[in-house]
Amino acid sequence: MMYFEEALRVLLANKIRTFLTIIGLIIGVFAVISIDVLGHSMAGSIDELLSPLADDTFILFPATVQGDFDKAAMRLGDLTTIVATVPNVTAAVPLGGQSILMRHGHNIGNLHLYSDSSNPLANQPLAYGRLLSDDDVANASDVCVINWKTYRRLFPEGGEPTGESVYAGSHRYVIVGVLAQPREGAINATFGGDVAIPYTTYQREYVHGDRVFAAQFTVANVATMPQTEVAVINAVRALRKVGSDTRYQTFDKAQFAQGVNSVFNAVTLVVALIGAVSLLVAGIGVMNIMLVSVTERTKEIGTRKAIGARRGQILLQFLFESALLSGLGCFIGMVLGLVAGGAVNDIFIVKLTGYAAPPPFAQALLITGVFAAIVTLAFGTYPAYRAARLDPIEALRYE
Repeated sequence: MMYFEEALRVLLANKIRTFLTIIGLIIGVFAVISIDVLGHSMAGSIDELLSPLADDTFILFPATVQGDFDKAAMRLGDLTTIVATVPNVTAAVPLGGQSILMRHGHNIGNLHLYSDSSNPLANQPLAYGRLLSDDDVANASDVCVINWKTYRRLFPEGGEPTGESVYAGSHRYVIVGVLAQPREGAINATFGGDVAIPYTTYQREYVHGDRVFAAQFTVANVATMPQTEVAVINAVRALRKVGSDTRYQTFDKAQFAQGVNSVFNAVTLVVALIGAVSLLVAGIGVMNIMLVSVTERTKEIGTRKAIGARRGQILLQFLFESALLSGLGCFIGMVLGLVAGGAVNDIFIVKLTGYAAPPPFAQALLITGVFAAIVTLAFGTYPAYRAARLDPIEALRYE
């Protein structure tokens, strides 16, 4: 406690010099903490947005840019063969969709009708009714599940919609479920289209022949999904008798999350490097000011040694001053970083995604503590050692 009080007295006696010394620490820690908060918040928001996506499914479709897009199309029989022959694949269903004019009573909307199964790509909560069932798929039933936007479009007056009919041209579909309203945000957290019908119904009504341009596959072991995706692509190429010039793409939850996280990791790395340079410059400033302090207090050090102060006590005194200086700068930078990152999170990220991730207080404290310790040990040890090594007689003679 004595060391702390003495260090605090010295720093407060030179307020302007203390502030100018720690401003580099403040800026460095501020940059690192604020970006860490934003990265954590954005990553948490993206995780929340992707949470409805099933972990054990992926979608396969032909790449958009290639020589012959029609040649890359799969066949219904290919899906059955893949399930039977490719390890880890437990189910495969064809996917398709199109924009179509749909109506309920006098309410009309140009909506996206798409095929789905009883195991949807996104497990989204329901506001009314149920999802599509195995019986709906097996019987190619004329039923549908609509999303919240479609419900508000076709049922502006509200009320229970299940059992009601919607029409796509001459096709009539009975509503069995309505997806719950997603959280508000600029990025709409909905997956799929507006109106989902059984894929068997979609194949019967809207697909001519047995061509499939996209398919959803379910796997047994999520850990080996990347290898399974490659195996499925190779199986499709073999079944279609096409070469490597016919390209296919896959989409899954982990793949998308990894892509988003890699962007934030790259930004975080750049800012961390900037913060490290700032901390290096600030650390040199701390060392310089501590050396000045040792020079200014040479006679004081000599007096203390003359009345019995040991080298270890002098060393600890100046280390405490360096630690207090570093800790103060890092703490102020941490507080400003948390405030700035939290403000940007509330103003932009929450409005963008509709989700609010809690600030990483523990991680911020850890980063601050590590930075303060590094600066203290790397740049405060030499001045403290120099003060402890002073000869008391020479120190007392110093003018």
